[in-house]
Amino acid sequence: MAIQIDQTAPDFELPSNQLVDGRPGKKIKLSELRGKPVVLAFYPLDFSPTCTNENVCFRDDLSKFNELGAHVLGISVDSAWTHKAFAEAHKLTFPLLADFHPKGAVAKSYDLYNEAVGISKRATVLIDKTGKVAWVSEHDKARSNDDLLAQLKKLG
Repeated sequence: MAIQIDQTAPDFELPSNQLVDGRPGKKIKLSELRGKPVVLAFYPLDFSPTCTNENVCFRDDLSKFNELGAHVLGISVDSAWTHKAFAEAHKLTFPLLADFHPKGAVAKSYDLYNEAVGISKRATVLIDKTGKVAWVSEHDKARSNDDLLAQLKKLG
């Protein structure tokens, strides 16, 4: 069972596709984003068809998330270098975080790691401005940004 609503979201710091000294790996720390809602979009793998479509949907709807003051963070077990190539290929401007080593540690802390296949589950965790989990949804198929945006609006 995934992390529960009203729990404090486990803090983490992960490297991203964003550049530091010309190389991917800029660290993103969840607790440093407090004061705004955060969308954690866990997904299995870069470049897979469903994951690609989902991330492109986030790209296309990013202005809606920005209007609601939300940070969108994609998270998978891929490396920062793979995330860089994936983001460039699909013109993604939001950070993609590498839950690469130790593999799946952040997904495990949210109970969203599929141990049998070694990848993150497809899930969305919405964290409120205070760092509490406001909404969690696991997805068998592609997630709906409409549902997520409706949940964000409820946070005010």
